Amino acid sequence: MITKSQQTDKRRSDLARIAVSVFFFLNGLMTATMSTRLPELQMKLALPSGQLGLALLGCTVGGLLAMNIASRLSRHYGSNVISTVAALGMGVALPLMAVAPTLPLLFLALASFGAGSGAMDITMNMQGADVEQAYGRSILNSFHACFSVGSLVGASLGSILAALHVSPDLHFLSIAICACAGLIGSSCWLLPSRSIQNARKQPTQKALPLHFSRPLILLGIIAFCAFLSVGAIFDWGAVYLSSTLHTGAGLAATGFTAFLLCMTLGRSAGDRLVMRFGAAMLVCSACLLAAIGLTLALVFTWTPMVLFGLSLVGIGLSVPFPLVVSAAGRLARQDTGSPLATVTTWGYFGMIAGPSMIGFIADRVGLRLALFLVVFLCVLAALCAPAASTAEKIE
Repeated sequence: MITKSQQTDKRRSDLARIAVSVFFFLNGLMTATMSTRLPELQMKLALPSGQLGLALLGCTVGGLLAMNIASRLSRHYGSNVISTVAALGMGVALPLMAVAPTLPLLFLALASFGAGSGAMDITMNMQGADVEQAYGRSILNSFHACFSVGSLVGASLGSILAALHVSPDLHFLSIAICACAGLIGSSCWLLPSRSIQNARKQPTQKALPLHFSRPLILLGIIAFCAFLSVGAIFDWGAVYLSSTLHTGAGLAATGFTAFLLCMTLGRSAGDRLVMRFGAAMLVCSACLLAAIGLTLALVFTWTPMVLFGLSLVGIGLSVPFPLVVSAAGRLARQDTGSPLATVTTWGYFGMIAGPSMIGFIADRVGLRLALFLVVFLCVLAALCAPAASTAEKIE
C-alpha cells in the first residue's frame, strides 16, 4: 500500500521531471534560435569566418568561467537556484546579439549568452541526475530529448522566419520573452540539490582519486569529443550549407533542422537502445555513424546527400553525452555534484570551444576541411566507448 508520504514524494518527483524537461527544452530552443540566424548576423556585420570565430570565442570565455563558478555555487545554493539564474541570464542575452552593431559588442553579447548557457548546462544535468535517482531508473536520455525537441522547434521556427525575412531582432526578442516566462513558471518545481545534502552528510569526503580515475577521464574525452562535434554542427552546419554550398538561408536552416530532427529521434529511443545493446556498444556505434555521416556531407556536394549525411550525424551524436552523464553519476553516487560537474565541464568545454576552433581553422584551410576535425573526434570518442560499460559494472 502506498502511503501518503510516498504519494507526495512521487508527485514532487513528477513535477520536478516536468520542470527539468522545460529547462532542457528552453535551453535547446534558445540555442537553436541563435544558431539558425547566425549566417544573417555574419552577413549583417560583414564578418569573415575568422572574425565570426573570434566572436564565438565569447561563448567560450563566458561559458568556461560560468561553468566553473556555477559548479561551486551549486554546492552552496543548490543547482535549482543557480540553474534558474543562469537560464534567465541566457534569455536576456539572446536579443542583445541581434542588435549588436560591432564585432566587440557581438563578442560581449555572445560571452553573456555563453555564460548563461554554460552555467545552465552544468546545473540542468545536476538536476536531471537528482531526478533520475529519485525515479530509480534511467531517464536522462529523455531530458536530452527535450533539449533536442526544443532545438528542433527553434530551428524550424528559425527556418520559417529566415525564409520570410523576419528580422533576427524581433525573432530573438519574442523567443527571449516566452522562454523567461516559462523558466520562471517552472523553476519552483525543481528539486533541492542532492549535492548540498550529501555535502552536509559527508563534509570531509575526498573526491580527488575519483577525479583522476581512468574511467572518468575516458568519459570526459567522450563528452568533449561528442559535444565539440555537436557545437560545430550547431554553429557551422547552417553556415557550411549557405556559404560553402550556396544553398540559401532557408535551405541552410532546413539542413540544420534535419540534423536536429534525427538527434531528437535518436534520444527518444536512447533509453530503450541502451537496455538492449549496452552503453559501450551504443556509444561506439553512434560515434562511428556520426563520423560516416559527416564524411558523406563533406565529400559530396549534392545537396540531398549532404542533408542525408547531416541526418546520420544527428542520429550518431544523439546518445553519447546522455550516456556519459549517467555513467559519471554511477561512478560516484555518494557525491552527485563533483564527478558529474567534471564530466559535464569537459563536454561543454568542447561544445563552446569547438565553434571558435573550427572558425580559426576554416579561415586558413576552408570550412570543409576544418570540419574534418569533427570526423576525427567522433572516431576518437568511439575508441573510448568501453568506459561506459566500466561505469555500468561499478554500479
